Amino acid sequence: MQTQLADFIRDTADGQVADDILRKCVHCGFCTATCPTYQLLGDELDGPRGRIYLIKQVLEGHEPSEKTRLHLDRCLTCRSCESTCPSGVQYGRLLDIGRHVVEQKVPRQGADRVVRWALREFVPRAGLFGAAMKAGRLVRGMLPEVLKDKVPLARPSGPWPRPRHARRMLALAGCVQPAMAPSINAAAARVLDTLGISLHEAPGGGCCGAVRHHLNDHAGGKADMKRNIDAWWPAVERGEVEAIVMTASGCGAQVKDYGHILRDDPLYADKARRISELTKDVSEIVVAEIDTLAGRLRARGGQPTPLAWHAPCTLQHGLKLRGGVERLLAAAGFELTPVRDAHLCCGSAGTYSLLQPALSHTLRDNKLAALGEGGATLIASANIGCITHLQAGTTTPVRHWIELIDARLNGFPI
Repeated sequence: MQTQLADFIRDTADGQVADDILRKCVHCGFCTATCPTYQLLGDELDGPRGRIYLIKQVLEGHEPSEKTRLHLDRCLTCRSCESTCPSGVQYGRLLDIGRHVVEQKVPRQGADRVVRWALREFVPRAGLFGAAMKAGRLVRGMLPEVLKDKVPLARPSGPWPRPRHARRMLALAGCVQPAMAPSINAAAARVLDTLGISLHEAPGGGCCGAVRHHLNDHAGGKADMKRNIDAWWPAVERGEVEAIVMTASGCGAQVKDYGHILRDDPLYADKARRISELTKDVSEIVVAEIDTLAGRLRARGGQPTPLAWHAPCTLQHGLKLRGGVERLLAAAGFELTPVRDAHLCCGSAGTYSLLQPALSHTLRDNKLAALGEGGATLIASANIGCITHLQAGTTTPVRHWIELIDARLNGFPI
């Protein structure tokens, strides 16, 4: 694709990235076949190719409108198009640039502006979010359905093993997961402890930066990223940890991108690159020890349980990790049922379920129908947003896969 970027962005770092990405696009349209919003809406401008054209026009100097912004808002950033694209177009990075420019040129007004501001300021603050979650659970029965869906019932986290192994890793606590599902990181700690790895959370860590970054507060997102780097760096610099473990694939995809996002920061570029190199999804760690794990699981025994696996977009399209969790679940005695259109998004997509509820709920209903077709009595996923979103639409238990491995290893209830 030929480009003629406007003066305001041509010689900037974002302009150079956008130009490189745009030039890779060959207009083939393969991306539209796997785009969830194009499938629902049937509008070229609600598919990746159309959105690329819109962004290209804006970066070449054409004035965007609220309609331009709407088509970009409707994108889930699921990156299914990146998995499909034969030319390697990094659509997600281009979308971040395009949205940021359009937001500056077409400022939001009224309730839309207030809601997005509230999400940027409230969700990433783990303490504030946790307090609100506790309050919400106290009055959960009186909440409207749209809010009740976001207030899952608490599950006990169980014990966190004390550090006792030579192999040590850091875990990201995150912003919403500690309040919504503290059982996930605790389960990961127990599973890794069984494999001879001690896991701990570094004080001072928090939101990975994705919430603010994807709501076009790039400065705020970078501040969150730098705070995490500062929290992790002493242990990394001393060589005390071999990996930084992500139990939410959405956070993993974001932290793996720290090196790119902070590449021009003179104080953090090298550190960010190192942090990205050390970052691993928890499935990568456990898959590497699958022989040991399988032996321990076989010793526990148990009846096969039909289970539907939902691979989050951030895991399969962002981190490009496929097949590993399925192997682990099979080793744990779960019978994986077939899932139609497994590449499609469930509609959670961070804050998307709040900002685009109609599209989000349609995608959730479609996903739950596909997950239920094989007769599964459990659903597993790898991201707190997907788990909460799916659970709100079904009575079938939805759990993080690491909790299921932990349950089989240590006898905890599912």
